Amino acid sequence: MENKKQLIELADIFRAIGDNFLKTHNLCVDQLKAFYAIENCRTAALGGHTDQCDSCGYTKQSYNSCRNRHCPKCQTTKKLQWVDKLAANLPPIKHFHVVFTIPDCLNTVFYLNQDKAYSLLFKAAGQALLQCAANPKLIGAQAGAVGVLHTWGQTLVYHPHIHMIVPAGGLSDDQMEWIPSPGKFFLPVKLLSNVFRGILCRLIGQAIKKGEILLPDCISDYVTLKELCYRKSWVVYCQKPFTGAEGIIRYLGNYTHRVAISNHRIEAFENDKVTFSYKDYKSGVMKKSMTLDVNEFARRFLQHILPSGFYKIRYFGILALCNMKSKLETCFTLIETRSYLPVLEGLNSLEVWRVISGKDPMCCPKCKKGKMIPHGIKIESLVPG
Repeated sequence: MENKKQLIELADIFRAIGDNFLKTHNLCVDQLKAFYAIENCRTAALGGHTDQCDSCGYTKQSYNSCRNRHCPKCQTTKKLQWVDKLAANLPPIKHFHVVFTIPDCLNTVFYLNQDKAYSLLFKAAGQALLQCAANPKLIGAQAGAVGVLHTWGQTLVYHPHIHMIVPAGGLSDDQMEWIPSPGKFFLPVKLLSNVFRGILCRLIGQAIKKGEILLPDCISDYVTLKELCYRKSWVVYCQKPFTGAEGIIRYLGNYTHRVAISNHRIEAFENDKVTFSYKDYKSGVMKKSMTLDVNEFARRFLQHILPSGFYKIRYFGILALCNMKSKLETCFTLIETRSYLPVLEGLNSLEVWRVISGKDPMCCPKCKKGKMIPHGIKIESLVPG
């Protein structure tokens, strides 16, 4: 038995392919953990408890969540609370959405060296942004950003990139003035792209020299890799600014705790084929469907499992955690605009759901009057250890 909302879920697919897939695919430890966690999430395998209505006596079994960060069913509450807290810590001004993308010639290198390569990607993107913003000919200010790593495209192909939420301006060097950026753009994207490419290539070269990054067999040395990188056009995308706490929360909610594919995108699973929806930005048709062999679908999803302990959200410049009590507070004082106040901080998951939905999750679904309370019957986990 399990708690389930969608007709077809990722967990259903993993349970269907189970041992056969694991025997024919060589997964790393982190991928195996994610596979088992998603497969058993909110089922009797992870244990649970029984709730009973204090009015009509109706009983309901509730199963434990896996809490794996790659599970499409276990991110909602954490995302809502994190976004709510961060929105209160962002300067109350316009913000830009900036995306740093690498060319596909680096994909194999990144996949072979995920922990180190992703860290260098964050470092290069942050340095490029702060360096360009500090240029007196551009903004001439200390900027800040919140970066989120994604490794997938809409069709689950491997596509490492970083989404950044960037306040439209920065703090002057003497910390006496807030300097706004131009209204229509944050920084020239071509310049930002070139600086980003130069910094990342330099960092990769240093890491290769130190033996921290291994090259695939198809690339003989760093010189060859650098030549491939400079033949490609590097793209940094900057979207028009959005305003207000609601706009910030909507954007952050879309990009922070997202996993490679959500359950609502899975349309069908039959005859060993999985059909899912995706957005096709190039053709102009915003929604299409793709069908993949179930093993290929699972392989694509699992290549986006991050290394254990890797932080996929990072902070830069005036938004860095070390500047929260100094430079960021100065920014709020200089801007003199009312900031967003968090409403979900310190609440448990049931209280968060009550605030967001306006519904009481403890209300009896049968009589609509009583409260569902723990009945004292604990469902033991079927998974050893």
